[in-house]
Amino acid sequence: MSTRTAGPTGPGSAGTGSPWRNWAGNVTSRPVREVSPASAEELAAELRRATRDGLRVKTVGTGHSFTSIAATDGVLIRPDLLTGIRRIDREAMTVTVESGTPLKRLNVALAREGLSLTNMGDIMEQTVAGATSTGTHGTGRDSASIAAQIRALELVTADGTVMTCSEKENPEVFAAAQIGLGALGVVTAITFAVEPVFLLTAREEPMRFDRVIAEFDQLHAENEHFEFYWFPHTDNCNTKRNNRSAGPAAPLPRLGGWFEDEFLSNGVFQAACSLGRAVPPAIPAIARISSRALSARTYTDIPYKVFTSPRRVRFLEMEYALPREAATAALRELKAMVEGSPLKVSFPVEVRTAPADDIALSTASGRETAYIAVHLYRGTPHRGYFTAVERIMTAHGGRPHWGKVHTRDAAYLAEAYPRFAEFTALRDRLDPDRLFANDYLRRVLGD
Repeated sequence: MSTRTAGPTGPGSAGTGSPWRNWAGNVTSRPVREVSPASAEELAAELRRATRDGLRVKTVGTGHSFTSIAATDGVLIRPDLLTGIRRIDREAMTVTVESGTPLKRLNVALAREGLSLTNMGDIMEQTVAGATSTGTHGTGRDSASIAAQIRALELVTADGTVMTCSEKENPEVFAAAQIGLGALGVVTAITFAVEPVFLLTAREEPMRFDRVIAEFDQLHAENEHFEFYWFPHTDNCNTKRNNRSAGPAAPLPRLGGWFEDEFLSNGVFQAACSLGRAVPPAIPAIARISSRALSARTYTDIPYKVFTSPRRVRFLEMEYALPREAATAALRELKAMVEGSPLKVSFPVEVRTAPADDIALSTASGRETAYIAVHLYRGTPHRGYFTAVERIMTAHGGRPHWGKVHTRDAAYLAEAYPRFAEFTALRDRLDPDRLFANDYLRRVLGD
């Protein structure tokens, strides 16, 4: 056995080991012990041990969720030893990867093999299981979330059973476990669909808010991947259109890319956010300057170098998935709310889209979707802004991102998701004693 264990090993209702914090620093828990199993079999043994000790179990990746979805006072599973590619099947065009593998390592390894995921989010620090279990997504007219690209997964259930799930094998589990919230078991491996690596041309362009809103449906229809950022306290947006290209590759110049993606978007933005937190009345002026700092640019590169970018400024985030046809009305309401309130918002609002999918708890389950995400610099009081935003989003039938700040509960979510009862019934079957429960899951799924 090569499992690593840290912290006390006795049972207890309150954790006594080393504290764990998420990336944003807004969630802290103190597990009784941490373990790092090196295989599904070792993990199954740890689950049986936790059951004997009367402890709950949660798995954590890189802690990029803003909710307490991974917090536990029991056993914390770290997938540090569950990393790497198991196999590439070029006939089926799939890759099977261990659950603790960071998306960055997967993307780089696939590119080396001449392969790529079809779509991805805008950062790649998360583990593959953490990203898919919470519904991480990018933007796409036709291509959906990372979880929608799963073709099979390996799941260790509460009783230690190692289960393979796909559309053909345990299909009812597969339909739920693609975005399982850590409630059904521990994912130990994922098989993704892949395709030959391709080129994307990114076109980034400033645009006025009213124009983006007026042309939103057209911009969505005409581009494979469209997104935009609105800078509160201004009428300025930055748009990004990513479309497949025959080439040739034309990456960002090293110096130019560093200047905009690191110096401006991280270094200068960090300083601006720190100033805004210290002197909130300065935020609108900072926003006007920031929104004009990024110029139009076009470049062509392989997918992960276009879809993703470094995010070093730490923040809190709330994101809601709305029916796509409700997006522009909600955005107008959001803008009017900010302008008519004393709120000072230093971070841009991010807007993306996704096609409907058929995953039980996907935020895009059964409907064409637009995502509206709001952020605040870490350490900034967020309750007033997020509460006002949430009021707008829920009025439009919004579904909160599972890994981002929200206050919704099981009663609300049962109405928002047509297949909610299907998921909770499966949870009752796979984890009747709630080995994988915590306060967050009790709130969003009930008990």
